Amino acid sequence: MPRRLAVPMYVYDEIDQRLVDERVAQFRDQTRRFLAGGLAEDEFRALRLRNGLYIQRYAPMLRIAIPYGLLSSVQLRKLAEIARRFDRGYGHFSTRQNLQLNWPKLEQVPEILAELATVQMHAIQTSGNCVRNITTDHFAGVAQDEIVDSFVWCELIRQWATFHPEFNYLPRKFKIAVNGAAADRVATFVHDIGLHATRKDSEVGFKVIVGGGLGRTPVIGEVIREFLPWRHLLTYLDAILRVYNRYGRRDNLHKARIKILLRDWGLARFRAEVEEEWLHLEGGPATVTEAELRRIEARFTRPAYEKLADVDYTNLKTPFTAWLKRNVHAHKQPGYAAVTVSLKKTGVPPGDVTAEQMERLAELADHYSFGELRVTHEQNLVLADVRQAELHGLWLELRALGLATPNVGLLTNVISCPGGDFCALANAKSIPVAEAIQRRFDDLDYLHDIGELDLNISGCINACGHHHVGHIGILGVDKNGQEWYQVEIGGNQSPAALGRVIGPAFARAEVPGVVERLVKTYLALRDSEHERFVDVVHRAGLEPFQRKVYGNSDPQPADRRRALAAA
Repeated sequence: MPRRLAVPMYVYDEIDQRLVDERVAQFRDQTRRFLAGGLAEDEFRALRLRNGLYIQRYAPMLRIAIPYGLLSSVQLRKLAEIARRFDRGYGHFSTRQNLQLNWPKLEQVPEILAELATVQMHAIQTSGNCVRNITTDHFAGVAQDEIVDSFVWCELIRQWATFHPEFNYLPRKFKIAVNGAAADRVATFVHDIGLHATRKDSEVGFKVIVGGGLGRTPVIGEVIREFLPWRHLLTYLDAILRVYNRYGRRDNLHKARIKILLRDWGLARFRAEVEEEWLHLEGGPATVTEAELRRIEARFTRPAYEKLADVDYTNLKTPFTAWLKRNVHAHKQPGYAAVTVSLKKTGVPPGDVTAEQMERLAELADHYSFGELRVTHEQNLVLADVRQAELHGLWLELRALGLATPNVGLLTNVISCPGGDFCALANAKSIPVAEAIQRRFDDLDYLHDIGELDLNISGCINACGHHHVGHIGILGVDKNGQEWYQVEIGGNQSPAALGRVIGPAFARAEVPGVVERLVKTYLALRDSEHERFVDVVHRAGLEPFQRKVYGNSDPQPADRRRALAAA
């Protein structure tokens, strides 16, 4: 297969590579000392977490950084090789655009990190109480509604945050999302800091949102600055992080996030503290200069687009048409399209991909998309620069791999954490629930009739599956040692909204039927095929959905009646 490479990736300089290589050598020595008994478990724990290594339910889990979701075909081949050599032949793409290995051996992790370093990858700050992977729009650089190329800004923030001496031991983990387009495809309002690019009098800047987050206490963030000129971005981030680092609670793990500090103080006091801190930072050494932006931009290679005409596929009526409608997206360059590779085939855990599929996808990226892929926070992959004339050929290749399910934006495009099958924190399994729902709705015609519907599943209150912002959100809970599932509806990523619990929890076997009754209620209530599930929930409220799920005349236990009333 011929290649047309010009990968639009950030390319390491000497300093980048040296930092990663030195971290590999450092962690190799730390692991050696731990295995030899020279480091206690508590001492080693903080060190391994800073390198993305968790101890999960059955084995270690290594979280590999994919900064802002951008991945080259060379890197994907290396991930495939690592999955085959050091794991069980597959990887799991997470909602923070990273890749997780679920079965590495502790003593081999330094060797994995060394292999990653050969292709400009690492696992630095993918865990621990520090600034985690910066996430962004998977259509950055190609979206028609783009204001700025968010990859450049994400890299600027990544360089600022990596090994930052002040913010290496924050009260809790810290998550930042950057959106460079008019539409918010990053869920900026449910991050510790959300940055939304905007313009004021032709000047580029950012709307700054603070205090969002999911987990035990889901909160929609608040706007602290409607417009921050781009030059001040890093100094203002410094000010926010300093205030949080100084006043965030360290005595209670569950109250340590910035959203709790903002809630306790209120926005007015929080903003005043940040602005006062910023007085000492504005115009200081961290002020972004034009030269600094150009330096980072120069580290990104760019595709050499051809002058092409758009291709008209409107008269086709084939299975290919459904894929075009759901998985192919507009591109700002005529004659090109962005393609979502669905990792949500029924029967496969959401976000999982085998080593063989990775290798084949790397070949397809080389041939069809300049050797580059993106990881989405919905646990799919994107080929961002596909010639429209080659879409049919790409579809045939993806279909042969089982990666052409036309379900992007539909109910079976389930977002799910690994749950109790792997995670030591989980109260319940997520993957079997996702599969059962997918099997119940495996009729594509029915799916397309239902229309846009986001379904998210989390195995515990930490909400790694983002269930609070799913149109339908499912949360695994523990009841006297048994797995139950709480259902909420009405969540949304943009505009941001949190779902509301419909009532008492359900046994696992009941969940697909509950989802089906929710869907049938929606279909009966919607004004037209264009009114989405979430819009009907916001218009009609919970009551008609509760009535359908729990029944009109079926007597409910007292606790269930109270829960329904409270909801």
